[in-house]
Amino acid sequence: MARLIQLTILFIQFYYYYYITTTAHGVSSNGTTFLLDSSRSAMILPLFLSPPNPCTKFSSTRRLLQRSNANNALPNARMRLHDDLLINGYYTTRLWIGTPPQRFALIVDTGSSVTYVPCSSCEQCGRHQDPKFQPDLSSTYQSVKCNIDCNCDDEKQQCVYERQYAEMSTSSGVLGEDIISFGNLSALAPQRAVFGCENMETGDLYSQHADGIMGLGRGDLSIVDHLVDKGVINDSFSLCYGGMGIGGGAMVLGGISPPSNMVFSQSDPVRSPYYNIDLKEIHVAGKPLPLNPTVFDGKHGTILDSGTTYAYLPEAAFVSFKDAIMKELHSLKPIRGPDPNYNDICFSGAGSDISQLSSSFPAVEMVFGNGQKLLLSPENYLFRVSNWFF
Repeated sequence: MARLIQLTILFIQFYYYYYITTTAHGVSSNGTTFLLDSSRSAMILPLFLSPPNPCTKFSSTRRLLQRSNANNALPNARMRLHDDLLINGYYTTRLWIGTPPQRFALIVDTGSSVTYVPCSSCEQCGRHQDPKFQPDLSSTYQSVKCNIDCNCDDEKQQCVYERQYAEMSTSSGVLGEDIISFGNLSALAPQRAVFGCENMETGDLYSQHADGIMGLGRGDLSIVDHLVDKGVINDSFSLCYGGMGIGGGAMVLGGISPPSNMVFSQSDPVRSPYYNIDLKEIHVAGKPLPLNPTVFDGKHGTILDSGTTYAYLPEAAFVSFKDAIMKELHSLKPIRGPDPNYNDICFSGAGSDISQLSSSFPAVEMVFGNGQKLLLSPENYLFRVSNWFF
């Protein structure tokens, strides 16, 4: 069985480290984002699930990153992706919940496992893209009653959830079960599934345009795990992003035929609840950064997180990466960045034609533990600043 993630944008998060953002005019300091133009080849990393132990709960199974032999006989849910990183900072898909269906725009997030939408009873929820979910208007809605397998409310009546994210925003509410539909592109019929009916949100979750989050990670509350456990889809899913200035994309819940040029990297499912990969080296202009491979291996290691806007590097890797990029820039002028609150590293003179960036900026390669290399064109590691006048 396999859990496959196909990404055409590289979302790699290195925990607890300094980061660098780069722009199409140059490099800026305090966050590195990797963006992909649709004219370039895609990065594809597959995630696999090893055969589960029948004596354990489904959430304790082990996903690996390795080659796929998935049987695609089961139907899959093909779904459109909307929004983009330049404007929104995330990608969303559409889910329909209830009978009759109520529509929601949800951020696709491989770094968390709970799918939730604002509930009509929520008094501490922001104004989002769609109306709040109204359980009373759904003839198929059922609350999840308190049991030994969940956290319960103070009255011991309902199961509840609570999540806190890296930027310190929070979401909490009760768990419900209802019919979830995946849109008219889906071959998968609507399915009953558990989701969060949100009663409070703070921080970025409160102010964002999207309604909620679709958690694609591992765990008892994962909608993907739930569908796999029911036997209605193969244990895989794919994400394909439009890239810089393009937006949108596609998502598939269930099996697909892996492309012939797929880059494979193994993951250690024991060390982390996240989709981690074994990054060993970064090459700039064909030369490896002078780093010990253990620099990428702290805490949870290197993980894929589709809900994170930027990629984060360990400080030592950031400094080395920045220095290596700057050594390769000979005709560009360093300038101040657009945000006075950050000491960004930016350059002018590269032009605005994405296809011509490789004439000014070097190629970068990510090297994994199995020796596989992923080539990043300049638009994969540069962040374009729109409407910036000098």
